Amino acid sequence: MKSKKNIISDYIERSIQTKKTLSISQTDGIVQIAEEIINAYRKGKKVLWFGNGGSAADAQHLACELVSKFYIERKALASIAFTTNTSELTAIANDYDFDRVFSRQVEALVNSGDVVVGITTSGNSSNVIEGIKEAKRLGAITVGFTGATGGKLKGYVDHILMVPSEETPHIQEAHIMVGHIICYLVENELFGDKNGK
Repeated sequence: MKSKKNIISDYIERSIQTKKTLSISQTDGIVQIAEEIINAYRKGKKVLWFGNGGSAADAQHLACELVSKFYIERKALASIAFTTNTSELTAIANDYDFDRVFSRQVEALVNSGDVVVGITTSGNSSNVIEGIKEAKRLGAITVGFTGATGGKLKGYVDHILMVPSEETPHIQEAHIMVGHIICYLVENELFGDKNGK
């Protein structure tokens, strides 16, 4: 049996390797996603996020970084996570179906030109796919954050970030890293690198 220290070292090494592979394979895609968000903000649009479980937490985290701040003092940027209003989530799930918890909110809040980000490690979460489909119908720019295969979501989004791993925790770790990178690129482009980072 592995020692606890070896388990820790192995886990960290797998996480690092996932991110290193990601940096080789997905850099251009990350730039494209950041540019879509930058262009949307320049046009007065907003960014909306959703996912289930840990991906719901990532959606909230990244929306927060844009509304509050990442590195620099600047004006707030319009960003919403569809996972924070428990009354909406439970009402939609109860009155309609859990597969509609995001698409119904998309219908209410998304406008043409907004950027909508669906996060699902498998790429197969049906409620995320339905939310993305509705966003496309409304003329939004759609983005998916997934694992290695992209799952079914790959066929519906304009841009996809596929983390090269089958391990959900490492996919989630990479998603939040990429989200932070995107927030940094957005702030830097729109407001200048005021901290000299």
